[in-house]
Amino acid sequence: MAHSEKLTPVLEKIDANLNIAIERLQELLKIPSVSTDPQYSSEVRRCAEFIVDDLKSIGLQATLHDTIGHPMIVATDDSAGPNAPRVLYYGHYDVQPPEPLEEWNSPPFDAAVIEGENGKRIVARGAADDKGQLMTFIEAIRAWKETHESLPVRVVILLEGEEESGSKSLVPFLNEHKKELQADTCIVCDTSMWDVNTPAITSRLRGLVYIEATLHGPSHDLHSGGYGGAVVNPANALTKILGQLHDDLGVIQVPGFYNDVESVSAEQIEQWNSLGDADVLILESSGAKATFGENGYGTLERLWSRPTCDINGLKAGYLGEGAKTVIGATATAKISCRLVANQKPKEIEKSLLAFLEERTPIGCNWTFKSHGTSPAITVPTESKWLSAASDALTNIFPNPAVLIGTGGSIPVVGEFQHILGVDAVMVGFSLDDDLIHAPNEKFEVSCFHRGIKSQAAILEAYASIND
Repeated sequence: MAHSEKLTPVLEKIDANLNIAIERLQELLKIPSVSTDPQYSSEVRRCAEFIVDDLKSIGLQATLHDTIGHPMIVATDDSAGPNAPRVLYYGHYDVQPPEPLEEWNSPPFDAAVIEGENGKRIVARGAADDKGQLMTFIEAIRAWKETHESLPVRVVILLEGEEESGSKSLVPFLNEHKKELQADTCIVCDTSMWDVNTPAITSRLRGLVYIEATLHGPSHDLHSGGYGGAVVNPANALTKILGQLHDDLGVIQVPGFYNDVESVSAEQIEQWNSLGDADVLILESSGAKATFGENGYGTLERLWSRPTCDINGLKAGYLGEGAKTVIGATATAKISCRLVANQKPKEIEKSLLAFLEERTPIGCNWTFKSHGTSPAITVPTESKWLSAASDALTNIFPNPAVLIGTGGSIPVVGEFQHILGVDAVMVGFSLDDDLIHAPNEKFEVSCFHRGIKSQAAILEAYASIND
């Protein structure tokens, strides 16, 4: 497809420098910036400093800001002039813990490049979530600057280091730097495509309630021969309670859970179903043998417009090698609820805790820890910024861009709406089979390459938009 006189040499430079861009991404991926584990704190900071130095090398004004948690990065470029639109870019440089290490085919921070079904792929923790994604717009900015010495729009970049650990610094930082971060629109690069040849813009995000519940029984671990059958086993009791969260049809049994859930129109469901066979994609990307969920709804409808309640982790008793016949003093579950539009996270959290407390066995008690709440988000699909981004994506990829929802949560999108007054255009380039948060996380080189070119095209498309 033909491109403009200014964009064409930028795209050619991106093509010519792809291997160098991959090497830069590999360097970034080799830094183990695990935000949730204190032993990696110095590595998280080293990662932030690495990115700041890289942004400065492009010619951006970049600053590392200390926070109550991990550093924030803010970078700006006003080379387009004072009258050009201003675009805010968001990404996060922290990553999930790599465990279980034994399930990786190569060390998680080696950033190996291997052959896959779609050509070369980069395998590393953070490859798709979110280092590879944020580097798509950084590389696009680099290519524009190297080609034309300036950008077609003004940009401000915000990169955080706590997205994977609750973003406790985000809201205070947004409030403190509200003026500095003002923009006409925002691009968030933490979402996915429909498939490897079909780009997507996400318009619906589910919200989140995430708790950790610990059931306490005896004062200390007990011998199961001496005490089994005579006292409450917290592991037995907890698993019985958790089994009551859903009925046999997959309906969540927490009182009031569905009170504010709205039905999706038949037209919307038909549009989603027209995208293709979601069941096939889900099974291929997950390795599961069958789809499953709330009875009476299709896969995309369940993923994008129905709430969920899932157990994310269980811990009780002895989990080491060999046998140890013990009744553990405590049992812990981590539970997350993915919410849809109009559900109220704090009310859902309160109802979930009440559900657990009402089933407390005699002689036991709970401790609860909240790991955060966030509402579901919808963004205007009639936005001129979204339309321009969609056209730019369609000019780069073989297939036209599509509008999709996502089952995940990106709390920053809601905070941008609330604090900065700006809607996000969620443009990501990961795939459903990228194994985000799992061993052998990967990012296809073709997705990285097209992602950079797409971000370059979006920069030009936004330059022609006037409020």
